[in-house]
Order: sequence, then structure tokens, then C-alpha cells
Amino acid sequence: MTRAPRGVSARRFIRALELDGFELRRVRGSHRIYGHSDGRRVVVAYHALGDTFPMGTLRGMIADAGWKDEDLRRLELVE
Repeated sequence: MTRAPRGVSARRFIRALELDGFELRRVRGSHRIYGHSDGRRVVVAYHALGDTFPMGTLRGMIADAGWKDEDLRRLELVE
């Protein structure tokens, strides 16, 4: 099971998405929709880049991105 990191800011999560090849596709209010060329899609909702995500929200976004523990380490979201 993939463990979700604690205290990840929107800025840090978006940086990880972009490093993994995701790009911003569209924005609707506070929701940013990031897509990957292989079809994966992640919706990131935040108001300020310094906001941190609740654990359940973060787990869901990590699952949508298709990341496993080794991906989280590679993208420097966990040690």
C-alpha cells in the first residue's frame, strides 16, 4: 500500500506532478485539472500555493496520479 506523505503543500505537489510529465489542462474556480499524455488525470483543489492537503484528499490525488512508494521517493514527496 502506498503511504501518503504528511504536510504536502499545493506548490510541492504540483511541482511533483510537473516533474512526472503532467501539465495543467484547465482551471475551474479553485480546481486545477492536470493531465498526462498517457491519459491519467488529477484534479488539484487549493486556494493558495502554501495550502496543505487533508490526508484523504492527498491519498486520492496520489491514486489518481498512479504513483507508488518508489514514485513518491523519486519525486521527493517522502524520504
